[in-house]
Amino acid sequence: MTRQGPFAGHYPAVAAMVVLALIPYLVLSAALEPVMPVLQQQLGMSTEEINLATGLANAGYALGTVLSVQLAQHLPQRRMLIVYAVVLVIGSVLAAAAVGPVTFIAGHVLQGLCTSLLLIAAVPPLVTGFPPAKVRYTAVVLNLSIFGAVALGPLIGGIQADANGWRPMFWVIAAIAMVALLLVLATYRYAPPADPTSTKAPTAVLMAAAGCIAAFYGAAQLLTHQDLNAATLAPLIAGVALILVLLVQQYRARRPLLVLRPLTTTLPVAGIIAAMSAAAASVSAITLTGILLTDRYSPLKLGLIYLPEFGGAVLTAILFAVLFASRGLHFFALGGLLSLTAGIALIATSLPPSTIVALVGTALIGLGVGASVAPSLFIAGFSLRNTNLQRVFAIIELLRAVAAFMIAPILVYIALTVGATQQAGIRTALWIALGIAGAGTLAAISLYLTGGVRRPPTPSLAKWFGGEDAWYSPPLLAAFRRNVGKEAPEHVGV
Repeated sequence: MTRQGPFAGHYPAVAAMVVLALIPYLVLSAALEPVMPVLQQQLGMSTEEINLATGLANAGYALGTVLSVQLAQHLPQRRMLIVYAVVLVIGSVLAAAAVGPVTFIAGHVLQGLCTSLLLIAAVPPLVTGFPPAKVRYTAVVLNLSIFGAVALGPLIGGIQADANGWRPMFWVIAAIAMVALLLVLATYRYAPPADPTSTKAPTAVLMAAAGCIAAFYGAAQLLTHQDLNAATLAPLIAGVALILVLLVQQYRARRPLLVLRPLTTTLPVAGIIAAMSAAAASVSAITLTGILLTDRYSPLKLGLIYLPEFGGAVLTAILFAVLFASRGLHFFALGGLLSLTAGIALIATSLPPSTIVALVGTALIGLGVGASVAPSLFIAGFSLRNTNLQRVFAIIELLRAVAAFMIAPILVYIALTVGATQQAGIRTALWIALGIAGAGTLAAISLYLTGGVRRPPTPSLAKWFGGEDAWYSPPLLAAFRRNVGKEAPEHVGV
């Protein structure tokens, strides 16, 4: 247990490990679309098989958030991190070396599953395992790892598609996963199970697995067949229903696996709604815009049009670090939602968008996503003790993944089946995405007002790192309740 790697406790090495562990799948999630025609030709994959690979990989990502928490409670956490990194390398090599659909699908699904396992296992210790002064840097790392990687995906995929290939990109991804594994070993420091006395929850994990697989399989079928029938709708509806049942069951459980009940106060609920609506609207808008512009630009030029999204992610990462420990964190998240809404509105009202409009629109979307999702995540996390951060991350990432990766296929289906022309259908779908972003913004503002939050609180990092809440989050609708105290009662650890 005293054995440790040569870079254990070194913040730059641990931060680099987190970045490299998250990059492979997050880049591919946005880079796969441009190379799909090449994949179809060289691997003999049908459109249905490619959609299935993407859907099941997204299901694996969503499932991994729940599975990672369960395993962390009862198994040594850093040893499990090594296991996740090894399986990520195996999945990446399988995908890169694939000679047929089955191997490629299996490898890509492992990439999705292991990325969320690594995210939930590695990011919270990076936040809480170092002095408070490092948290600002962690904010930058988190923003660039998640949103920067996704924003660069279209350009990387466009470069590879322009060269009429796909394997070099996947082998580079596999090499990055290997370096991440080496850093996991180099930064190893024994960490015991989070809570060996906690109740094992195989039912919750099974429900999450069945719900995610069914829901994302149904969404993939919807993209492939573009018709509403029992074979498509049944798994989609059943999967969403199972996920909702899981949330209700975990909320009511006496010793739950996921933290839900403590999150049902004003600030966490507002943060979760903001993160979900921003994720769903942004992924849908970028996907729909890509469909519209594919025939006008080469994959490389289309990737360059999306490059301002990465610039927005970089800028917001810097601003996030500046505002992280201030009252401005709340206004930063609100500004992100407004920027996202403006970007979608600009594109939706200018179809087909000119190059300038597309550049400005994607920049606004990049600013919006980077400024809304990660800050919203910490708004929720600061409302509970830092010992619950892993579980908070897990529930938010589960909901964000479901919102982002399942709403987009549904809106693509609407775009391709509604309206006299494809452009008319895309306009309708973009207006729906705009409505999601706008509704999320209004809902978050309304929750602050009805919760009596007239002056958003400043997080106390000293209290949070000391094991207390960073601020007091009032009950929902506190402004309309009587006898709601101004100070928070003592929270019971979960």
